[in-house]
Formats: sequence, structure tokens, C-alpha cells
Amino acid sequence: MSDPESVPSFDAEGLFDDDYLHFFAEHLDARGDAETELIWQLLDLRPGMEVLDLACGHGRIANRLARRGCRVTGLDSSRIFLDRARQDADALGVTVDYVHGDMRRLPWTDRFDRVVSWFTAFGYFSDSDNQRVLAQAAAALKPGGRIAMDLNNYAAVVRTYQTSTVVERDGDLLIDRHHLDLLTGRNVVDRTVIRDGRTRNVPYFARMFTFPELRDRMLAAGFTTVHAVGTDGAALTMDSRRMIVIAER
Repeated sequence: MSDPESVPSFDAEGLFDDDYLHFFAEHLDARGDAETELIWQLLDLRPGMEVLDLACGHGRIANRLARRGCRVTGLDSSRIFLDRARQDADALGVTVDYVHGDMRRLPWTDRFDRVVSWFTAFGYFSDSDNQRVLAQAAAALKPGGRIAMDLNNYAAVVRTYQTSTVVERDGDLLIDRHHLDLLTGRNVVDRTVIRDGRTRNVPYFARMFTFPELRDRMLAAGFTTVHAVGTDGAALTMDSRRMIVIAER
């Protein structure tokens, strides 16, 4: 029987590295302007607001929010991603405070007007540690502050589940083999990267949530209201590939 606190293998250093940027950064950057506009509208952002991009990756959202006048802090566990984020910020002429850290242990309390957690940047730990992340995010917000979390929509994933996916770029291959553990709600993945004549394996997983489950967890973590929309801010349905959860402290 699967134990929710028995965590599968997760090679975070091997997952969030230069290979990830090679296969995904260009595609993600192409969506950055539209996603930033959506975040701006959903969170009612305004210039001068203090914003935390939690698990900011290579800064594609954080840098764009800074360009719109927000005072942005980006936190991530990957130094490679943070180096790229700083380089892109310099190229854009914007200032973002990029911090290397663990989202389970945030160094801020009552600091931010808004928190952004985008592109499935949540669900990488045991259930107790995932709950700790939510509590830390709530505590980092000022009273009345809001968070927007962009996640896979569990209903749509289950209905269209693929046991493998392949990404090709410049003759290189990234192959993911998926296993959905229905007892823990985790999508467990064995990733094979074939690049520049070398092959390596990277295990990881992502915990997925139905909206009622995540809503209850966020209320328990200190948020006062929680609601959700679907892909691009439309109504959340079974066909929505994304679930965007907006909550207020």
C-alpha cells in the first residue's frame, strides 16, 4: 500500500538544470508575456507592489513583473536557474532580488502583497512538507495579500493520461515515462535525457490535487478565501488543462 509520507525518488538537482533550460526555456519564454498579463489581472497587480515569485525558475515571470513596475523577489532552489534569471534581468534592465532557498523555509513574514507560484511549482514533497509550503507562503503575505498558483488540473490529467511523452530539440531527446499513483495523488516520472551523445536518468514526481482538497489545505494553512479558474482564466472544467487557484490571506 502506498504511504503518502513515503516519498519516491526525486533528483531535484538533476531535474532543474541546464538540460531543462535546453528543452523547455524557449517554449516557456514564448508564453511569458501572455501569462504575465493573466497573473496581472488575476491578482489585481499594480506598480510598486511587493511580489514573491515562489520557485521562480529562470525568472521568466519575475523579470516581466519587474518590468511592469513591481518590486519582485524570486526564490528558487536551482542556482543554474537563478544565474540565468539574473542574466536575463540584466539584459532587460530590471532589478529583481533573486534568492537561493527552500520554499519550505521562507525567511519572510508579513512582507509581500502578492505571491506567484506558476507552472506546477508546487507538490514536490511529502504531504506534510507540501502543507508547510502553503503555510510559509501564507505567512510571507501581508494580511489581505493574495497568491496565485498554476497547477495541473487533476480531472483533465486523469481523463487524458499519457504513460509517456517525448520532447525533441536540435536532435536531442527528453523522454518521460509516467506512473499515476492513485493512492497518493502523485504523478511519478522516470525521465531519460539524451543530449550531446550522453544519456542519463532523472526520477521525480509531482503531487496533484483536486480543487476541494487543495482548498481545504490552503484554508488550514492560513488563507481565508480560496477559489479557482481554469486555463487562461476561463471557468474551471474537466477539460481545463490548468487549474489556477487564487487565495487571500
